[in-house]
Amino acid sequence: MCLGMNADRRRAGGSVKATKAAMAEASGQKLLDAAVHVIRSKGYSAARVEDICAEAGLTKGAFFHHFMSKEACAIAAAAHFAANADALFDAAPYNQLADPRGRVLGYVDFRKAILQGELPQFTCLLGTMVQEAYDSHPAIRAASDRYISEHAERLEADIAEAKARYAPDAAWTPASAALYSQAVLQGAFILAKAKHGPQVAADCLDHLRRDFETLLPIGCPEHSPP
Repeated sequence: MCLGMNADRRRAGGSVKATKAAMAEASGQKLLDAAVHVIRSKGYSAARVEDICAEAGLTKGAFFHHFMSKEACAIAAAAHFAANADALFDAAPYNQLADPRGRVLGYVDFRKAILQGELPQFTCLLGTMVQEAYDSHPAIRAASDRYISEHAERLEADIAEAKARYAPDAAWTPASAALYSQAVLQGAFILAKAKHGPQVAADCLDHLRRDFETLLPIGCPEHSPP
């Protein structure tokens, strides 16, 4: 009888621990989502811990349970933002295209299509943070560089395949073209903020698409998409 009661207690204890762990994970996710929104809305310097807590609906005690500082939260938010972006782009329809040139152009079209909602909803957390914190917060600069570069590398693979098919003798490199796309995007987001609307960003992406069409010209029949 005692053995059975002890087993029941262990199971109950394990269930309580699992519940607490799930609650802690959920609160951490809420804080990261809140940090992404607040920093995209206000910038890193103006974003306060109190603002992040209010957005998440949690206390400062909960915040400091998860993060030692605002900077630590921002670095974790950069990883969170990048992971969500990876999932979004993994599911994008252009990835199903057989032709690599089509995937490159489809990437640009998809970036234009998601210029939706208010400015904080479509501008880039990484670019927002690195513009103001590149010198004062080296760890934030490094995190922003890492995730922007990793995103560019995803596109670089498609550009490299497309270049091999459509512009094998061109002097430019897939790596430079992929980073150029990110420079256009980050500049487009700055202009969208300056003009307080997405149209200028959409126009920049139209120009980027034309640039890729020129860099990857369809010429001889053997270079036509299958």
